[in-house]
Amino acid sequence: FCQPGGWQLSKERKQPTFFVVVLTDIDSERHYCSCLTFYEAEINLQIAGDRENAPEEQRHEGEEESGLIPPAEVFAPKSLVLVSRLDYPEIFRACLGLIYTVYVDSLNVSLETLIANLCSCLVPASGGSQ
Repeated sequence: FCQPGGWQLSKERKQPTFFVVVLTDIDSERHYCSCLTFYEAEINLQIAGDRENAPEEQRHEGEEESGLIPPAEVFAPKSLVLVSRLDYPEIFRACLGLIYTVYVDSLNVSLETLIANLCSCLVPASGGSQ
């Protein structure tokens, strides 16, 4: 459910996307799955391996001046998913966006600590005293 378009590699980095899927369990309880999908650079080993097995003339195509062959870069989709019984898509989008930012920018915060802090936030009951 977190990759409705399929798990396909891309030749270019795509913008992150956010969506919510609602799953219903056997007891008719709803579970809201907030998904943030982003693309991360990966080295395509198959293309790099194909170059090694190619004829001599083709092997040198794409070589840099240093004589090294640049690795073929592709982008693979990755998803962050938050599952909850509560329907707060904008809050979950902000939480996933924060986790994504810390990960992508390699900030000096451990993801485990960040997630533990997010999970320990108390959410007041709706309609309670203000």
